[in-house]
Amino acid sequence: METQERTEENASGGRRRRRIRIATVVLAGVLAGGLAVGGVLVLLPSDRPAAPPPAAGAAAARDAVAKGVPAAPPELSALIGEREAHLRRHPRDAAAWAVLGTAYVEQGRRSADPANYPKAERALHASLRVRARGNAEALDGLAALANARRDFRAARKWAEAALKADGERWTTYPLLIEAHTGLGDLKAAQRTLDRLKKLRSGPAVQARAAAVYWDLGWREDAAAKLADAVAAAGSAAERAAWLERAGHLAWERGDREAALRHFQEALRTDPDQRAAQAGQGRALAALGRTSEALSAYRAALDKRPAPEYALELGELYESLGLGQAAQVQYDLLRERVRAAAKGGADEELLLGRFEADHGDAGSAVRRLRVEWRRHPSVAVADALGWALHRAGEHKEARKFAVRVTDREKGIGVRSALYSYHRGMIERALGHEGPARRHLQEALRLNPWFSPLHAPRARAALRALGEPPVEPLPRGVRAPE
Repeated sequence: METQERTEENASGGRRRRRIRIATVVLAGVLAGGLAVGGVLVLLPSDRPAAPPPAAGAAAARDAVAKGVPAAPPELSALIGEREAHLRRHPRDAAAWAVLGTAYVEQGRRSADPANYPKAERALHASLRVRARGNAEALDGLAALANARRDFRAARKWAEAALKADGERWTTYPLLIEAHTGLGDLKAAQRTLDRLKKLRSGPAVQARAAAVYWDLGWREDAAAKLADAVAAAGSAAERAAWLERAGHLAWERGDREAALRHFQEALRTDPDQRAAQAGQGRALAALGRTSEALSAYRAALDKRPAPEYALELGELYESLGLGQAAQVQYDLLRERVRAAAKGGADEELLLGRFEADHGDAGSAVRRLRVEWRRHPSVAVADALGWALHRAGEHKEARKFAVRVTDREKGIGVRSALYSYHRGMIERALGHEGPARRHLQEALRLNPWFSPLHAPRARAALRALGEPPVEPLPRGVRAPE
């Protein structure tokens, strides 16, 4: 009898070991991309025991991922490691696959490493293969992934599918708002925000509302909502993220001192908040503290080599007459854009903006026309108009500039950069009055909006001179 029990125990242990080996192969295949996940998962046992409670750091990251709010990088790494270990033992846990995939998306955002995105995609699709129906968690993750890759049409599709699976799932609505904004549909973004506010309140909703309000031109409302989000944030990483956005809004309205305070507080709250560190460089450069600005940019790039930071730092170097140092950053930008493409991310907007000012304007126009067809957003319209101007197509360029900046004829976004672009296009067309008005508006909104272009705006205004004095109508005398 004892021998039979030992035999059965050995057989059971053998089965467990085989299951672990199979699960390890499945997980390795998902992360490496070399395995047809669906065909293997059906061979595995169907038991799906509940995942054990994660350790403190991983628990904080899982809570943040579930709520769609920022998580600290060390906590994200802990969560990813823990979910991978769990999935080696229980590869049919659809919820764990969804958490793992969404954590990879957030890690890719925080680190600017697009290599995380294919891993996220494979994990999220593994979740759907385990549980295809009603899996709103995985659909949310795929919407977040598509937004991170700037594939806003796909993001809208996945978010709408998630809402069909669970219409009360409030975390889907911010993803759908981001997709609508990326597609230039601000009215749909506002409608979706209205539905979200009926379902949920709190800092994540307030921060998303602030972004929508800013795009709609409600600047005071946007700032107030972000202040509320900062006050109510549930973690250091979340609070730092909303502080960084508050700094960005302060920067956009030309308040460089307030922007710097927000960015510095964000960094004190979360030293891994690299967007705030790059923002700090932006504000310090505007304040004339150039050495500190360069150090801040370099530190941000060292930990988060995002191509937009390389562009900003390169333009700061160029404004200082350091062409060789600027070229190093421009080369880094191209390298990071290529890496993004390998991870399935779309950086054509950034590359088009770069080419328009520092490379081949014709190439910029071709790239941005394609991007406009895919994602007709405000940012793409402005970039395409500017690229057309740089390529000598001023009349067509003005149509896009008007669409961006004129509320009656288009969207009417208040932005120093957009007003500058329109003013320079109108100057090239010989429309001196409108050119003067829009260049003045750019410098009124933010006199330091760019270390390269703000001085050019001032120089263009000096060249335009004062508006001509119109003669008084017959019979009207000038006041003495």
